Formats: sequence, C-alpha cells, structure tokens
Amino acid sequence: MSALQLRQAETDEDIAACFPVLHQLRPHLADPAELCARVQRQRRQGYRLLAAWRDGRAVGAAGYRMQENLIRGRFVYVDDLVVLDSERRGGLGARLLDEVSRIAKAEGYPWMTLDTALNNALGQRFYFRWGMLSTALHFGKALT
Repeated sequence: MSALQLRQAETDEDIAACFPVLHQLRPHLADPAELCARVQRQRRQGYRLLAAWRDGRAVGAAGYRMQENLIRGRFVYVDDLVVLDSERRGGLGARLLDEVSRIAKAEGYPWMTLDTALNNALGQRFYFRWGMLSTALHFGKALT
C-alpha cells in the first residue's frame, strides 16, 4: 500500500476530489459541484477540510472549524469525519483526529467536540477509544 499524506483540501479541484469520501457520510450531496459550493460558503465561517490522500486520491476527510462559546471557551468542532470503507480499520480516522487536534492546540484551542448520531454505535465506540467522552445530548428542531 502506498504512503498516505494528510493535507488541507484548498482548491476546488481538491474539494471535488473529496466528494466520493464525503458522499459516504453525506449522501444528500448531489455532486462535486455542490460539495465545492457548500465548502466555499462554509469557509467564510472558518470551515477547513483536511484530507488523507493516497496516490492522489482522497481516502479520508475531516471537516472542522475553530469556534468559541460561553460554555466551552475556545474549541475545535469536527463537522465531518469519514474514511472510505476500503481504508477502515487502519487507524486513518485516528490519524485525521490527531492532526486536527495538533492544529487546534497549536492555534490555542484546548478542546475538541463533535456530534454523532445516537444510532452510530461503531462511531461512538471509535470516539471512546480515541479518548473522547459523551458530554451532552444534542437537540434539534426544523424551523419551518
């Protein structure tokens, strides 16, 4: 297996190359153009997209942003974390979280948080193994 490289997806070409991996997590995304448009809009809110690349192909991704609020202070929020099925069980998810954590700490953000679905038992088990604890229950409501 060839070497893995972690780097930010900066260009529209890079972001579009992340579509197959992000589509696994976000199947409502129609195509690479929609992904690019959404990522570019979210960038104005501080969104960054770290991708794992093997042979020029995105095989994993972590979308995140640096934030601050009254309850946590400064923290990094992980919006998206996904690894291609063919790349799972190799530690890639942990490598992505390790790198996001390193970046956040270097920028003075001492806390990481993310949300996962209540029925995502495998994801929850992974987050516990990575050292995260369940600290809240997320509530939501459509504003129609």
